[in-house]
Amino acid sequence: MVYSRVASLFILAGLAIVPALFGTFTAYQLGLYLLYGIVGQGIALCWGRTGFLPLGQALFFGMGAYIAGAALKNFGGSYALLVPALAIACLVPAALAAIVGLLVFNRQIGSGPYFSLITLALSMLGFQLANSLDWLTGGFNGMTGIPGLPGIDSFGGLYFVILAALTCVSLLLFRLLRTPLGVLLAATSQNEERLQFFGFNTSALKAAAFAISAGLAGLAGALYAPHQGIVTPQAVSFLLSAEFVIWTAVGGRASLAGPVVGAVVIGFLASELRDTFRYWEVIIGLIFIVVVLKFPRGLVGILEAALSSLTDGNGKSPRRRDVLLPEREAAQAPQLQFDSVQLVIGPVTILDGLGFNISTPGIHAIIGPNGAGKTTAFNVLTGNLQLTGGLISWQGETLTGLKPYQVARKGVSRKFQVPSVFAGLSVDENVDIALWASRIRWAELLSMRPFGWRSSLYDDLSERFAFMSEGSQAAGALSLGQRQMLDFSMTYLTEARLLLLDEPCAGLSTGETAEMIDAIAAVNARLGSTAIVIEHDMRVVERLCDHILVMHQGRLLANGTIDEIRQNPQVRAVYSGGTK
Repeated sequence: MVYSRVASLFILAGLAIVPALFGTFTAYQLGLYLLYGIVGQGIALCWGRTGFLPLGQALFFGMGAYIAGAALKNFGGSYALLVPALAIACLVPAALAAIVGLLVFNRQIGSGPYFSLITLALSMLGFQLANSLDWLTGGFNGMTGIPGLPGIDSFGGLYFVILAALTCVSLLLFRLLRTPLGVLLAATSQNEERLQFFGFNTSALKAAAFAISAGLAGLAGALYAPHQGIVTPQAVSFLLSAEFVIWTAVGGRASLAGPVVGAVVIGFLASELRDTFRYWEVIIGLIFIVVVLKFPRGLVGILEAALSSLTDGNGKSPRRRDVLLPEREAAQAPQLQFDSVQLVIGPVTILDGLGFNISTPGIHAIIGPNGAGKTTAFNVLTGNLQLTGGLISWQGETLTGLKPYQVARKGVSRKFQVPSVFAGLSVDENVDIALWASRIRWAELLSMRPFGWRSSLYDDLSERFAFMSEGSQAAGALSLGQRQMLDFSMTYLTEARLLLLDEPCAGLSTGETAEMIDAIAAVNARLGSTAIVIEHDMRVVERLCDHILVMHQGRLLANGTIDEIRQNPQVRAVYSGGTK
């Protein structure tokens, strides 16, 4: 938005002249709050963008401060030694955060509450260590006598160093959030499970975001040490961690400016109230509660809403997709095998020795009454549920024990019964994620080039579904039928060799159902893929499928052509009460 960019320039210009207008002491105070704002930007990256809340950022802030303080005391006169030491003050917290993130997030999808509690515990542990390790941290009294940066006055020139650091961090995050990595982080927040089914390791993505936020906290801590001249255990305490979260929430966790605004506003307000009102913490707490309840996007969110009313539409031009992806190799003959698959959860047996083999391409159907285990069969195949017995293999490789993103990388793509799209992202961004699946490399996550990708299949689907040409529209604003079609398109844009479609026509009108049937038949034939459709509407099955699997009570009841299934007495008994 042009308004936000102009506003950012004015804010930076205003910050640059603070020392001249208000004096060095005010600039000194403001510099401290700007450092806190940098930490808040890292929290916003995790909380506002990626969907998990770190409660122990002071641990990384304090680590950076202690490392930088030790470096300044020992190498303060030599930039040749000091610069690498300051870099270590950023890298060590980032490395620790990456390790913690991978260990926690690999546990399960949606492990956010566990993560928050663990970071809280780590902050408390860091506070205890900082108090007890006198030989390293100075103990309760802290690390004292820390000199300033060589040749830079802590009450004057250091303010501009802090301002430069804030500017660089803001620009880097601004760029990062607009890369494919930024889109994937947003998608993780909105629908982590769906993203895994496109082959993306969301645990690694969240750990990367956490590592970046910890590195930013370490950077702020590294500048805090020369700014204050002392580092005490309070720099790693949970109390400071809580304040970071409060400042981020009040300012606005969904923007880069929000945490900085929150830190500055609450910082100066607390500074004034502390000397004039005995219960000043109550005032700060009430402000936090009111903003969170009434203005969840924070103070900056209020401003952005006001500015957006001055613009017409979203201001986005149509996406240019000028990089045509190469066609994938011709599909091999499919080899999907379920061998005595069992799934038992508690006392309930959901799959009871399910066994079948698919060795011909085309569209196959799985039918059966509700509770037969059809969707569960998809869940164990894709790693969403881990089977308790038997074996599942695809193209000769076992899928047993793999996670959803690992199964997706084997050439398996899945569409859910309820449309599963990234509602807060645009149609274009939803399509991007599907095109990137199993194609994008790690280095390309920071490049803008993948936004221009398209495939010949994408061109065909855009002609078939007109709404896809309006790519700037939010996916959540589409009708149910359009979301089903978008979900179907994303599933096939991966060009996987095995497609799992769970009731693709559910909730569609008669006309939309006919359109979806035609699309499934045409697209699957074009790719030469193997599709398995779960469907209750036999008209859909008759038009699409030559081979049908019938499930009942977690077992395979029948297997054959539609005519053979119609004549099967066991199937007739299940569906219409005939003689078994």
